[in-house]
Amino acid sequence: NMASNEGAAATGAAPPKKRPFKKTLYRGLELEKLLELKMDQLVKLMKSRQRRRFAHGISSKYDRFIKKLKKAVKETPYGEKPKPVKTHLRNCIVVPEMCGGIAEVYGGKYWNSVEIRADMIGHYLAEFSMTYKPIRHGKVGVGATRSSKFTSLK
Repeated sequence: NMASNEGAAATGAAPPKKRPFKKTLYRGLELEKLLELKMDQLVKLMKSRQRRRFAHGISSKYDRFIKKLKKAVKETPYGEKPKPVKTHLRNCIVVPEMCGGIAEVYGGKYWNSVEIRADMIGHYLAEFSMTYKPIRHGKVGVGATRSSKFTSLK
């Protein structure tokens, strides 16, 4: 144990090794491989709820949305973020073609910006867009207590 530490110090004490860039896998396949798959092969990799959804048929509005996302990604210059595509389709399942795009998902009142990454494949867009503001406990509202009448409204 001690000898191995001395050996590392003797070899020039190189800076700690950089970790290799972790490839995102979906069911053991990299994004490039997933993009090559046909739709029916991709659907076979998904979970049962998603498989069922695709089996019942996907309407054209989802195709239009995916087409808009791809177009936005294609038109962006290298190194910049693509133009967000607004959508109400919270129940849209993320497929590999959508990766790299930015969708603005409607949450009932606001458009929540969602950057679609490879680790989101097989999930619904709604999972990444909150429909409520998380509640903050502990603060009393104005007029909630007798003493709060006299505090300044700053």
